[in-house]
Amino acid sequence: MSFSRTVVSLLLLAPLSFGANKEMMELQRDVAMLQDQVRTLQSSVDQKVSAIQTLVQQTLESVNKTNTAVAVMENRFNDTMKDQQQRVTAPVLSVTQKLDQMSEDFRAVRESVLDMNTRMGKLDAKMADLQNLINTIRTPPPPPPPATGSTDGQAPPAAAITTPGTPPLSADVTYTNASRDYLGGKYDLAMQEFNDYLKYYGKTQFAPNAQFYIGMIYLGKMDYTNALQAFDAVLEQYSDNSKTADAHYEKGMALLGLGKNDAAAREFREVYTRYPDAEVAAKAKARLKDLGLSVAPPSSRRKR
Repeated sequence: MSFSRTVVSLLLLAPLSFGANKEMMELQRDVAMLQDQVRTLQSSVDQKVSAIQTLVQQTLESVNKTNTAVAVMENRFNDTMKDQQQRVTAPVLSVTQKLDQMSEDFRAVRESVLDMNTRMGKLDAKMADLQNLINTIRTPPPPPPPATGSTDGQAPPAAAITTPGTPPLSADVTYTNASRDYLGGKYDLAMQEFNDYLKYYGKTQFAPNAQFYIGMIYLGKMDYTNALQAFDAVLEQYSDNSKTADAHYEKGMALLGLGKNDAAAREFREVYTRYPDAEVAAKAKARLKDLGLSVAPPSSRRKR
C-alpha cells in the first residue's frame, strides 16, 4: 500500500516538476540573452570610451603644441618690444626735452606778445590823441558868438569856447575814468564816459571793452533791450577779442530777461562749444542745464 501511494504521488508530481523545469530553462535562456546584450553593450561602450580617450589625448597634445607655439611667439614679441623700446626710448626722451624747451620758449613768446599788444594798445590810443590834436589844429575854432546883452562887442570868456569834435580827455584817461567809475558803482557817469570813449576812440584797442561795459550797465538796470543791442554791437562791430565770449554769454542773459529762452540757449551753447577755455564757459554750461537742455561736448576747433 505504501509503495502504491508513492507511485501515485510521483505520477501526480511529475507534470509539476516538468513545468517547473521548463520555466527554469526559459529563465536561464533569458538570462543568457541579457548577458549577451550586456557584453555587447559593454564592448560598444568600451570602444566609444577608447575613441573618446584617443580624441581627448589628441586634443591635449594639440593644445600643448599650441601653448608652446604661443609661448614662443610671446617670448619673441616681448624680445622685439624690449628691443623697440630701447631703440625708441632715447629719441622719445630727446623729443620730450625739446618739447619742454619749446613750451618754455612759447610761453616766453606769448608773454612778449601780450606785452607788445599792451604797448600797441597804448600807442594806438596815443596816436588817436595825436590825430585828434592834428584835426583840431587844422580846423580853427569858430568865432565866438556875440555876447547876449553886451554893447561893447567883447567876446565871452575863453573857458566858454569849445571846439566841436574835440575829445575832452585823452583815450587813456577817458577809459581809466570810465572803468574806475564803473567799478565804483557810478554807473550813469561810467555810461557817459564809455560813450565818450567810443565817440572819440571807437577804433582803438579798448573800444570793444567800452561797448561791453555799456551793455553790462543796461543789463544791471534790467533794460534788456538796450543791453541786447550793446552786446550785439560788440559781436558785430569788432572782431574776436577778449570780450567776445563774455558778450555772447551776457547777450544770452539779456535774452533770458526778454523771455527768449531758445535764443538765449543758442548763445550759451555758442560760448560752451566755441570758447570752452573761457571763464564763462562753465557758467554757460550751467545755464543750459538750468534750461533743461543737454550739453554737447565742446568742439575741438575753437576760435580765438
